[in-house]
Amino acid sequence: MQSESRQTNSPRPDHSQPFTSFAEFYPYYLSEHRNPVCRVLHYTGSLTALAVILYALFSGTLLLLPLALLAGYGPAWTGHFFFEHNRPATFKYPLWSFVGDWVMLWDFLTGRLKQKMAARP
Repeated sequence: MQSESRQTNSPRPDHSQPFTSFAEFYPYYLSEHRNPVCRVLHYTGSLTALAVILYALFSGTLLLLPLALLAGYGPAWTGHFFFEHNRPATFKYPLWSFVGDWVMLWDFLTGRLKQKMAARP
């Protein structure tokens, strides 16, 4: 059985053609998040960004809203550059990557991620 760290270094499928739906994009998104540390950094960043947004809105401190971008993307990009060793999908697919991040978190929290990771390309 191959470890996840070895899978991380395996070749990625070529996706030179644009995706036509999120359902088509999501398996690709998961293939770009094979490393569990990268995924945990994504979850941490997303939840921290959400906390910053909620705090800024409820406290009326809207100047904190830009901090949510740093809180969300900082850990995620760290995961890609230092653990996943790939370029974040958000650079090429910003909207679908944003949605994919939350869907991946939901799949993790509901116990469906393992099955979906096994089914990805």
